[in-house]
Amino acid sequence: MKALAAAILALKHVDRAGWLRVGIAQPESVAAHSFGVATLGLVLCPPELDRSRVVAIALLHDLAESVVGDITPHDGVSIDEKRRQERTAAAQLFAGRPDLWALWEDYEQDRSPEAHFVHELDKLDMALQAGAYASEADTAQFVESALKKLRSPALLSLL
Repeated sequence: MKALAAAILALKHVDRAGWLRVGIAQPESVAAHSFGVATLGLVLCPPELDRSRVVAIALLHDLAESVVGDITPHDGVSIDEKRRQERTAAAQLFAGRPDLWALWEDYEQDRSPEAHFVHELDKLDMALQAGAYASEADTAQFVESALKKLRSPALLSLL
């Protein structure tokens, strides 16, 4: 349990690598992003989904980055290797907590409607943050990336 608590605290100090790459001097942390995704889930969750599950998945979805860092497509790490590193880290973090492992795995495998919704919220949060950073750097690529993956008309309307 100590390792999990330490990872939660460490996530506050992991800067979002994409924002650093485009020159944002003081980017949000991965923890701030996870909070944003969770809060969006809390307020935007459609009634047919389990809101508590959405928020829980959102809070956990990037926790492995407290161990492996925020690996982006620009880091030269293959998607398979990134997934392997994150899976290994998550397995260690959630050892003894099969309930949390199941939520993380649900997100990774995009198994449930709640996990799918969190994937979309992840992109929405990125696009909204890109808008907030637009005066500091060229962040259009982040909005374009989100638009390619967002499918929900309700979420798209927020952009």
